[in-house]
Parts: sequence; C-alpha cells; structure tokens
Amino acid sequence: MIDKAVGLETAAQHLKDGMVVMVGGFLGTGSPEKLVQILIEKKIKDITLIANDTAFADQGIGQLIVNRQVKKVIASHIGTNPETGKQFMANELEVELVPQGTLAERIRCGGAGLGGVLTPTGVGTVVAEGKEVLRVNGREYLLEVPLRADVALIQAQVADRSGNLVYDKAARNFNPMMAMAADHVIAEVCDLLPPGKFVEPDSVMTPGIVVDQIVSKEGC
Repeated sequence: MIDKAVGLETAAQHLKDGMVVMVGGFLGTGSPEKLVQILIEKKIKDITLIANDTAFADQGIGQLIVNRQVKKVIASHIGTNPETGKQFMANELEVELVPQGTLAERIRCGGAGLGGVLTPTGVGTVVAEGKEVLRVNGREYLLEVPLRADVALIQAQVADRSGNLVYDKAARNFNPMMAMAADHVIAEVCDLLPPGKFVEPDSVMTPGIVVDQIVSKEGC
C-alpha cells in the first residue's frame, strides 16, 4: 500500500504559476481551505481557475481573485464576489460563464475521456456564440467541450492512506468529478484513518487510484 498522506509543503510542490487548477466546493461548502491558503501563501499566479463559483471576496477561492492571482475563471456563478465582476468589467480578468449543469458535464467528460457533451442549454443565446451547433432528431444542441486541469484541489470528510474518499452529504458537490478530471489530485480531508485502517469498500465515493496526495485537515 502506498501511503499518500503528505504535509502541506510537500503538496505545494505541485503548484506552479500558470497552472489550470480545479477547486471543489459550492460557495465554500466542500472547498479545501488549507490548500487554497497554500495557493495564497505561495503567491501562485496566472491561474486558470475552474470552479463552480468564485465564493466571497474574503473567503475561500474568492481571495485568489482579490489578490489578482487568477488570469481566467471558468465558473457558473460570480455574483457573490463583487471583485470578480469588477476585474472582468475592467478587462483585467477573463471570465467564462458556464451554466452549472453544463459545467458539471464538461468536467465529467474531461474525466471520462469523452469528446464533449451535447446540450440544448444555451441554444439561441450568447452562450452559443463561437460553439458548434448540431441537430439531433430535429433538435439543436450545443457541443460543449471537455474540461481538464493540471491539478484538482478537493475536500473529503474521510480518507484512508490509500486515498479512498468519503464525502459529507452536499459537500460532495463537484469534488468527485474534479478528482477524475485532473493530472494530479490533492485531497484535503477532515478525518485521516490511521495506517492499516481502510474505508469500507461499499462506502468509497472516490477511489484512491485517482488521488495522488492527501493532506489532513485535522477535523472539520
């Protein structure tokens, strides 16, 4: 068994300027706070950030926007962080808004190795600009291309040393999909089981084979 538990400084070695980074969570719920803090402390910049939202100006990944560490955001919602809109309007930050269901499906496609997803969401609107439109059985669909990242930062409730993860209720949100769609996956966990203890196989929500490193949050 490979023990994937590491300290924050070891995990930070995989964080570089200019990376595409996925961060799990939904307005902070299910977000890996310590890993986001490392991005801030290491002053990682020119990030392409893929997340459901940009949280709040003083919380979670919203601080990355305030600190101007992000060059592009791909998200479904930016309204709770005024700084995101401010920088976007000033042409200081590129923002790609994606309907939430489409965002989830694009990440899922990235993890599954698919070429994209067809969705009727956005047909005939600005969402369709620049995208291929296909007609299937008389109905028009947009071809939405997959999303992948260099690194995914996710949060789980419980992990064993092999990286098998269990999430806590709605805090699961985008985390399992992002774990499948990145080249390197770092999981921040509330409860790290001692060596020799394993998550019950039927309880595993993300298998350890897709998790590269685990950072203990020491209780949530």
